Amino acid sequence: MDLLYLPQTVKAKKIAPRARFRSYSLPQTGNFQFSGFCYIGRNSANIVKLVELYKEGSVLEGLEKTKNELLKSVEQGKNKLPEVIVCEARFDFATIGHFNQFLRKHAVLRQIPFILDVSGLGEKDVLLYRKHARPDEMLFVEDCDKKDLISKISFLCKMKANAQKEVAEPKIEEKSLRSLRFGPMSKRGFDILVASIALLLLSPLFLLIALAVRLESRGPVFYIAKRAGRGYKIFNFYKFRTMIHGADKKMTDLAHLNQYNAEVKGPVFFKINNDPRITKVGSFLRNTSLDELPQLVNVLLGDMSLVGNRPLPLYEAKALTTDDYAARFMAPAGITGLWQVKKRGTKDMSVEERISLDIDYASKCNFVTDLWIIANTPSALLQKENV
Repeated sequence: MDLLYLPQTVKAKKIAPRARFRSYSLPQTGNFQFSGFCYIGRNSANIVKLVELYKEGSVLEGLEKTKNELLKSVEQGKNKLPEVIVCEARFDFATIGHFNQFLRKHAVLRQIPFILDVSGLGEKDVLLYRKHARPDEMLFVEDCDKKDLISKISFLCKMKANAQKEVAEPKIEEKSLRSLRFGPMSKRGFDILVASIALLLLSPLFLLIALAVRLESRGPVFYIAKRAGRGYKIFNFYKFRTMIHGADKKMTDLAHLNQYNAEVKGPVFFKINNDPRITKVGSFLRNTSLDELPQLVNVLLGDMSLVGNRPLPLYEAKALTTDDYAARFMAPAGITGLWQVKKRGTKDMSVEERISLDIDYASKCNFVTDLWIIANTPSALLQKENV
């Protein structure tokens, strides 16, 4: 990529240096068709499961042999490559890590999701493989049903395709150097600065809310649950508890009250108008959005950003892995976002509207948009409905 300096332009008596970034497309990678699977290992049950899903594929026992076969297919101009590569976690960390780096650096093979099968491993070993091998995903393949497995693979393929498209598309842009300062690192720096100051200033309020929650009902002060954020990353999500203890166990009994139409096809979120599980203190916290304050800790940890798409419970995120919906996970998880500003607190919002706003933000997110959302968030904090 070349950086060319152009003559300065004068706007409103202010000199703004201009820069032109010239981006080149990747070398031609051929017209490859991705279908079937490549399984590296010997687990016959997993192989049969993949065969039933794809009807075709290849099974190899070594990473080096797999690497050579993939390179041969590319170099000989064969137009068919596997849609997914699944590898058993029976090789050492370094070997799997090197193979993964080989895939990521190759112009064609980088498009193929690399899944590590950690069936039979304990939590400690899984964490070690995640840290050192860094695959696109780690799954207990033997425990996955076919529907969940194909949904996960489709989601990963979508993510890979979008990333490849962004890298490969040639473009020439002219921007003020000032506008180029607000990249991902600047967004992260802004998040850390604001979250740190907010936590320091709001610490007395945290203590008062914690005391009120504790005095009204038994149970922990904080509600901690697994959520799926950017790229389907799963993390611990923090809120002040606003419901009675054990409220999650009553969801099935209250499913008929769901704000979102559960009879339509496609993904369905779960939210109830005047939810009977919400405590009196919890109702106040929700209507003023004070229950969201602990998420500033998530921002500091890097799990979330100040602005983004809301992280979803795993049962909701699981329904959004199809091509039509996966794009919403391209944006970071956020405390506030586009749909909160435009539709928060209204009970007539459909699933399609919410997902559409999420995808819209994911495709257009930038620092200026984030500032606009932050500026409009205070007016959206007070909900009109108890939802």
